Amino acid sequence: MASEAPVAQTARAALIGRYGDVPVETSDLIVALGGDGFMLKTLHGSQGLDLPVYGMNRGTIGFLMNEYSETDLLDRLAVAQEEIINPLAMLAMDREGHIHKALAINEVSLLRAGPQAAKLSVTIDGRVRLAELVCDGALVSTPAGSTAYNYSAHGPILPIGSNVLALTAIAAFRPRRWRGAVLPATARVRFDVVDPDKRPVMADADSISINDIEWVEIQSEPSIQHRILFDPEHGLEERLISEQFT
Repeated sequence: MASEAPVAQTARAALIGRYGDVPVETSDLIVALGGDGFMLKTLHGSQGLDLPVYGMNRGTIGFLMNEYSETDLLDRLAVAQEEIINPLAMLAMDREGHIHKALAINEVSLLRAGPQAAKLSVTIDGRVRLAELVCDGALVSTPAGSTAYNYSAHGPILPIGSNVLALTAIAAFRPRRWRGAVLPATARVRFDVVDPDKRPVMADADSISINDIEWVEIQSEPSIQHRILFDPEHGLEERLISEQFT
């Protein structure tokens, strides 16, 4: 599979010419060509197939991808190491009372949708931990997504297998410089929007966006497992560690 980018389509044609191609329904694994965005799309699309996905970077960002090569694909697949990641489940209600559900492999983020800062109340496992967070937004990230938007918002990088989630504020105004928290993977996080008429907020789960939300609940979904293949010595855990020393 390949993204629509010309460089990815060219690579797909070259690999098919060398190795052949079969329908995804009868395959043993998926080779995905593109960037991290296409990898997320592939993982979501193949969720019910229980197939490992081996990505090769033909995009602009390739943290979840291996280096591209045409000549040694079968040898690399034979020794590739598998990482298992669980997505986040998002449940959100908009201001009209409609309920929305989505899954996110990287993060669920809340963002202000108007000129004024958002006001959020943060509840963890039924207990209000922060009655008012004034900010541009906030997010909950998985370990696999901790080097993406979470890291750009100065959140922590989380090792794979750490069984934790990152709750990170985006441009927090009050409490001043509040960066967030590291939570158990079992935590249920709820954001309630304070004064949504004056301060509208949107929610986003891996590019699935919900406008004018009243509240959002987020928790890990361990019953769903995504399988990603990496070259030895270049697995996701190694990349998460290396990223902290660059």
